[in-house]
Formats: sequence, C-alpha cells, structure tokens
Amino acid sequence: MKIFVRMFRHMIFSLLVLSFVVFCFSRLAPGDPLRAYYGDGLQKMNTEQMLDARHRLGLDKPIYLQYGYWLKSAIHGDFGISLKYKEPAVDVINDFLPNTFLLGGLGFVLIVIGSLTIGVYCIFYEGRWVDRFICYIGTITSSIPPFWLALMFLFLFSVKWKLLPSSGAYDLGKSNDLANRLEHIILPLLTLAVSHIWYYAYMVRNKLSTEVREEYVRLSKSKGMSKKKTLFVHCLKNIMPTFLSLMALSLPHLLGGTYVIETVFNYPGLGLLSFESAKYHDYNMLMVLTLMTGFVVIAANDLAIALQGIIDPRMKNGGDFK
Repeated sequence: MKIFVRMFRHMIFSLLVLSFVVFCFSRLAPGDPLRAYYGDGLQKMNTEQMLDARHRLGLDKPIYLQYGYWLKSAIHGDFGISLKYKEPAVDVINDFLPNTFLLGGLGFVLIVIGSLTIGVYCIFYEGRWVDRFICYIGTITSSIPPFWLALMFLFLFSVKWKLLPSSGAYDLGKSNDLANRLEHIILPLLTLAVSHIWYYAYMVRNKLSTEVREEYVRLSKSKGMSKKKTLFVHCLKNIMPTFLSLMALSLPHLLGGTYVIETVFNYPGLGLLSFESAKYHDYNMLMVLTLMTGFVVIAANDLAIALQGIIDPRMKNGGDFK
C-alpha cells in the first residue's frame, strides 16, 4: 500500500508539471487558434468580432489564469471542446482511441512473441551463420527511422506493387468489415514491428548468452540434459522476470513509434489526432492527449520499477519512490 501511495503521488505531481509545461508552450507557439475554430470564416470577421471570439473562448486572459480555469474544469472531468471538431475533446478521442489500441496492442504482442522467438533462435545457433545473419539484418532494420521505413513500405507495397492500401483504417462504408480493417493495418503493424523488434530480441539474446554460460547449465549438460531442454526449461525461465520488466519499459517507446507511424499512414488514431491538434492549435484536445500519453508513460515506468523491486528486493529501498 505504501508503494502504491508513493507511485500515485509521483504520478499526480508529474502530470501536473507536464500539463503546465504543455499548456504554456502551446499557447506561446506561433499561430492563431481562432483559425481552427472558425476556419475561413475568420477572414470575414472584423477586429471587434475577433476580440469577442477570443473572450468567449477564454483566450484573452493571462496564461496563468487560463491554466487555472482549465485545471479547475479538468478536475471536475470537463476538458473543454475541441476547437477543430466543435465537440467535447473526450468524445472525439473516444472515436480514435480503439484504432490506436488495436495497432499498439497487436504491435506489442507481436514484438513480445517475436523478440523472444528471435532471441532464443539466435542463442540456439549461437556463433553460426544463421545467428550472424539475423544479427546483421536486425542491426540494419533497427537503425532505420520508423518514418523512413514507413515511407519505403508505402512506396513498395502501395505505390509500386499495389498490394495493400496506403492510408486509413478501412475503406469507405466498410467500418464493420474485419477483413478490410486487417488489410489496412498490415503496413502500419509491419512498420512498428520491424522498427522495434530487434532491439528487444538483442536484449533477450544477450541475456540468454550470459545465462547459458552459468555453472548450472554445464551441470545439466553433464547429466545428459539436451541443449534444447536446458535452454527452454531453465535459461528462458530465469530471464523471464527481467524480460517482463523490459517489456514494461518498452511501452513508452512503442507508443511513440505508434504515434509516428499513424501520422505517416494517415491512420485515424491518437497519433494522427495529436499531430492535427498541434497543427491547428486545438489546445483542449492537445491537453487531453498529452495527459493520456503522459499517464501511460509514467505508469509504464512505475510498473517497471515495481517489477525490478520484485526481481531484486535490494532495489525497494533504492528506488525512486521515497
């Protein structure tokens, strides 16, 4: 309970600091939020009408007062309306959230299974040409920026070979067609997996490489236990706590990659919505998305620290929560 209270206190403080920094910088950035709200109609407004519009949207007050009003409303669950969509920001997010959950969730599962499989396979054939080839290809793919990899996949699979759709989550009128949705998610999912999987597979490989050289492995071999059985029954089991902690730490990294990939593929998720919010100065939407993303990042880091404390009890007294 004490650890939970400390984590909760740490999260609240971090989110408050994050919200204040983003609130101030978003309003100090160049651009006019009235253009997002009124569009081309802004050009037809005179000075008096523009001043009145700013007053109604609360944009004419000092930044610290605007933040105070926003925070008071946010505490009561009111995050304001989206200046671009003219709807409550939370309602707009609810339309985009399932797509990000689908892409990010499938990507996370694929990376967990793929990194374990590749790492174990490399160790099973450690030092052979298969291991060296996988390490070579993995190093190359992990060095390619996700946005550039996404553009290459778009060029090859959508433009050149015309095998897969280039954007969107589904074709017009086919939102309930599962096959159509899966067809649209293949390229974003492939980009997410290829750009991240080798980093974690390499971690698994290195950890297993150290584990297979322990004394108990040599003892198992001397007793006649096969290499395959020793690797799966003992070595893999011993690295699983560390691997779970690593996967908890990977969530913020994968979330950032998902946001970038959604923007490139014009995939209607939180990443694309974040880009549009920053582009059109949709302050209320940007604040909600920032808090949601910050919550996931902070929770993932806290979870990783908690798992490390379980794995190594000595870290409980030396962690960040004091």
